[in-house]
Amino acid sequence: MGLTKTEMFTDLQNEISLFAKAFGHPARVAILQHLFEINTCVCGDLVEEIGLAQSTISQHLKELKQLGLIKGNIEGTSVCYCIDVENWSKMKTVMKPFLNLDISVEDRCC
Repeated sequence: MGLTKTEMFTDLQNEISLFAKAFGHPARVAILQHLFEINTCVCGDLVEEIGLAQSTISQHLKELKQLGLIKGNIEGTSVCYCIDVENWSKMKTVMKPFLNLDISVEDRCC
């Protein structure tokens, strides 16, 4: 298996890449949108809401949690998830300058 060679890139480039990974699958986008819509923690009803298998939802929740965009708390026998507001704000701060990069029409080569 090949190396990703992330050490070749700046910390900022690696951070942007990790945050962008959150949007790399429509299920993760749907989960994030749902968490924003309900504006509270969700405990287990994502399977019905998103329409994927519990194991698939769990994988995406794990990925979002590792990326720091959501956090989870154990309540009884289930884990409840919500947006990590501090990290979401950080992600927007990191991503905004990159997403606002532009090139003028006169400078385009194609």
